[in-house]
Amino acid sequence: MAFPTERPRRLRNSPSIRSLVRENRLSPSQLVLPLFITHGSNKKEEIRSMPDVFRHSVDRLPPVIKEALSAGIRSVILFGIPENKDESGSSALDPEGPVPSAVRMLKREFPELVVITDVCIDEYTTHGHCGLIKGERIDNDSTLDCLSSMALVHAKAGADIVAPSDMMDGRVKAIRERLDKSGFSDTIILSYAVKYASAFYGPFRDAMMSGPQFGDRSSYQMDPANRMEAFREAAMDIEEGADILMVKPALPYLDILRDMAGRFDLPLCAYQVSGEYATIMAAGKEGWIDTDRAMMESLLSIRRAGATMILTYFAVRAARLLAKAE
Repeated sequence: MAFPTERPRRLRNSPSIRSLVRENRLSPSQLVLPLFITHGSNKKEEIRSMPDVFRHSVDRLPPVIKEALSAGIRSVILFGIPENKDESGSSALDPEGPVPSAVRMLKREFPELVVITDVCIDEYTTHGHCGLIKGERIDNDSTLDCLSSMALVHAKAGADIVAPSDMMDGRVKAIRERLDKSGFSDTIILSYAVKYASAFYGPFRDAMMSGPQFGDRSSYQMDPANRMEAFREAAMDIEEGADILMVKPALPYLDILRDMAGRFDLPLCAYQVSGEYATIMAAGKEGWIDTDRAMMESLLSIRRAGATMILTYFAVRAARLLAKAE
């Protein structure tokens, strides 16, 4: 059937009709707000490369959470900035560190909130790598005990979901076994299964003060040129006990996200990373694009590609716009 009988524009005639036949929808409940938790008290620190994003001490979190909940956001992920760093990232295992302390407060004050914690030692080490160092080599196997211990600290504090982002081989299995043996079999593992060695992480490293002090992370994060490797990584993590899979970054890897959605039946998460956020914010500030339209278009593209949940620094801003559109 062809024109003039077939007229696709009929279904675009008004906002109400467009909404009625819309194929993909975003909901605030699908958005996860990343939060940077720093040591000390009464701190709200600006992040130069991430406008409107801050580092907060635990005591400054309640207003942030109240704002998020009022916008319809139901989930957060926590990243910690410790007071002290060393070669082994020992402060990552401190039950009184910024992240465990934040988890306990959030679960006490906001029990309805889903609390996810990042499990990685880069921000806790002096060298800034995601694994323990032997010489100038990132040693995979010796890192697994540290990561599983860190996950257990977070689970004991009350985390609903632990999210290993290190890309060490075998870490999902090590964490699942440690949690199960310790009585935390209900704690969910959100695996950064597909994490590329991306240029879009720069502002995050500024926020966390965690850039590598030598070399780069290409020996453990994935080559941006590779596609099939993503499916192998995801399949391994599923076999090891992952409950949710992540693709990171989001926009440069929508093809991977789409393929993952077609291959695996686990919930699929995508991280709209700091560089994606900063790019939209910077272009919007210059008047080159409409910030809100670009924000919503990018998030919808991630949803359309197959993500069931999206980590984004735009979470609250996007949720407010979604509420207005209803």
